[in-house]
Amino acid sequence: MSSVGGRLEGQRALLVGAGSGIGRAVADAFVAEGAAVAVMERDPAKAAALRAAGRGFVVAEGDATSFADTAATVDATVEALGGIDVLATFVGVFDYYLALGELTDEQLDAGFDEAFRVNVKSPLISVKAALPHLIAARGAVILTASSSSFGPGRGGVLYVGTKFAVRGLVVALAHELAPAVRVNAVAPGGTLGTDLRGLAALEQADRSLGDVPGREADLRARTPLQVALTAEDHAATYVFLAAQDARGMTGQLLRPDGGASVG
Repeated sequence: MSSVGGRLEGQRALLVGAGSGIGRAVADAFVAEGAAVAVMERDPAKAAALRAAGRGFVVAEGDATSFADTAATVDATVEALGGIDVLATFVGVFDYYLALGELTDEQLDAGFDEAFRVNVKSPLISVKAALPHLIAARGAVILTASSSSFGPGRGGVLYVGTKFAVRGLVVALAHELAPAVRVNAVAPGGTLGTDLRGLAALEQADRSLGDVPGREADLRARTPLQVALTAEDHAATYVFLAAQDARGMTGQLLRPDGGASVG
């Protein structure tokens, strides 16, 4: 799916957690395709970079796991753009492949709460906050799942558990919100340049997947297409799901993973 320009002309999009990585690439792609874009971002430095980008982003700083912050972002988006046609979420944390047997009881308790609050609860909060506007616009929701939404080996037990849960959210919300709102997801495989951070409860918050040595060679080695995909590679899939090209699709998870899903 290549960009042809103007596929999102007139669309108003709210992107949650889009200050870097896949979310930032999608923000740039949406603007290039004609959309007006608002971004919710927790990191002040990333928010400042968005404001300085010269792309007309509406930027709201806040925590996507907070009902109050998310509702305030939705209000600011509607005030600035007049409504919301597309909601896409990118907030996530990783567990660096830790197995159940490697977690202490305390780590399991705290890590579970953090992983599911960030990876599962936050997209639900975003959808809930934006829902009246999405229904009014007969809009679209795009969640960010993962290759870990379909099988083990791409994360530890907490991360994989949350991403299977996101897969469930897509199906449940697509069923509940039809015909007014389409709900789909993108399930990327491993991606270069992402700033996906570890769980603070496991003392991993300073670790970023984008900093892992040898990551490009590793990604090429474990994908049948022998590609190491970037955030920009994934952005076109989000554009497709937001556009009228995908008006007949709901409850689907598209998998740009270099062929990892077929072994």
